[in-house]
Amino acid sequence: MNIKVCGITEFKQLQQLDGLDIDYAGLIFYKDSPRYIGDKLSKKDVKNADFDLKKTGVFVNPEMIDVLDAIDDYGLEVVQLHGEESPEMCEDLSSEVEVIKVFRIKDNKVDIDALVADYDAVCDYYLFDKATDYSIGGTGEQFDWNILTRAKIEKPFFLSGGISVDDAVKLKNFKHPDFFGVDINSRFEKSPGIKDMGLVLQFKQALKT
Repeated sequence: MNIKVCGITEFKQLQQLDGLDIDYAGLIFYKDSPRYIGDKLSKKDVKNADFDLKKTGVFVNPEMIDVLDAIDDYGLEVVQLHGEESPEMCEDLSSEVEVIKVFRIKDNKVDIDALVADYDAVCDYYLFDKATDYSIGGTGEQFDWNILTRAKIEKPFFLSGGISVDDAVKLKNFKHPDFFGVDINSRFEKSPGIKDMGLVLQFKQALKT
């Protein structure tokens, strides 16, 4: 199971995640997020870093030029689109980097396969998160994962939303042929943008046991 740790704002923590063999690290470029990287990370340091983890830029309804600039400035290998981005934008970006398209789940009545259909040919991964009326980004809340077990999906996907160390057993018991990884963030923090690496390590080990 792949692990993506999102909302990184310190270069040292990027290095620590790489040392823990974490697969993806998310850098948030959405200005309204409390984990917005702003000028907290040196573009040069991030771009030139020799990491095994994949540097993932997280965007919400961005302008194409801003995403392309971030890819170049930070050496991003993956882009995660968390808004209402079009299939055309995903397709254009997929020629530059791997693309994760996020879908926010409102309730158990949504048809997952219909929801993702337009994006099937234009992105590399899906990420499913919980939708609320008060947050356009990550909510820190869980949706009922069982809705995904009734869908074909047929593309590698991440689970996201309110996942904590205590969910390791639940994640190991979740079964779907396309389940690829888990996205963690707020439940692994000392403060917004500062991760508790002890919790990250504990979570990683719990998924293995």
